[in-house]
Amino acid sequence: MTAILDFFTLPLAYEFMQRALIAAVLIGAVCSILSCYLVLRGWSLMGDAISHAVLPGIVLAFVTGLPLAVGAFAAGLSCALLTGYIKENSRVKEDTVMGIVFSGMFGFGLVLMTKVETDQHLNHILFGNMLGVTWRDVMETGLIAGVTLLIVLAKRRDLLLYCFDPQHARAIGLPVRLIHYGLLVLLSLTIVAALKAVGVILVVAMLVTPGATAYLLTDRFERMLAISAAVAIGSSVIGTLVSFHIDGATGPCIVLIQAAAFVAAFLLAPRTALLRRRLPAKSSSTP
Repeated sequence: MTAILDFFTLPLAYEFMQRALIAAVLIGAVCSILSCYLVLRGWSLMGDAISHAVLPGIVLAFVTGLPLAVGAFAAGLSCALLTGYIKENSRVKEDTVMGIVFSGMFGFGLVLMTKVETDQHLNHILFGNMLGVTWRDVMETGLIAGVTLLIVLAKRRDLLLYCFDPQHARAIGLPVRLIHYGLLVLLSLTIVAALKAVGVILVVAMLVTPGATAYLLTDRFERMLAISAAVAIGSSVIGTLVSFHIDGATGPCIVLIQAAAFVAAFLLAPRTALLRRRLPAKSSSTP
């Protein structure tokens, strides 16, 4: 019992762990809600594209003296708009366009990183630095996450209808184009909020895994939101604590916990029930 209490209480004695836990909960909450819409819309690769495309914006913001969050948001949104423009004006499919655009912008960012002297460590940009966040970073993350959550929850029905059936949403008079680009803006904001903590690569897992896990466990969207939030926030807290005790990288620990939750859902969920299907088969074959 004492060991269990120490697992939770010992890290809280350090201020950097307090900041990391608060940031992890905020990021987990906002990513989990948006993750459900991305999974339903089939936009998982869009999150990957935007997260990688923010790199040149970060470098250019550093050169011009602008806040890094501004450069990241501008680059991410530019990637989304450019993807939409090329898709609408060419025969190339959307997933192909996203692969070309984000890899090109990511490569451009890497070239800029080698040519511009910055105080930003490349590993921190790529994989985040959860234990290095300041109270100012926590407040910025909380502000962005709060605004994003309020907008998503206020417009959740319109967003849900758009993700399920854009044609029906257009037929009943919803501003589909506005919802489309509004969702891209929210996605870009969420990536910016998570950037310093988990980096441009691991944020993809934060945006996809919770919603995918919840999708396996329920057919009702309200429950999907709740399960996704529980998985993301729980994984963020446990992963942060585990990283402290094993002296490991925090972001990867969080992502591994989320991946384990997805595997468990895949094996045990009513929709797949892989283990349940195999166990009766084995027992029936036994004489």
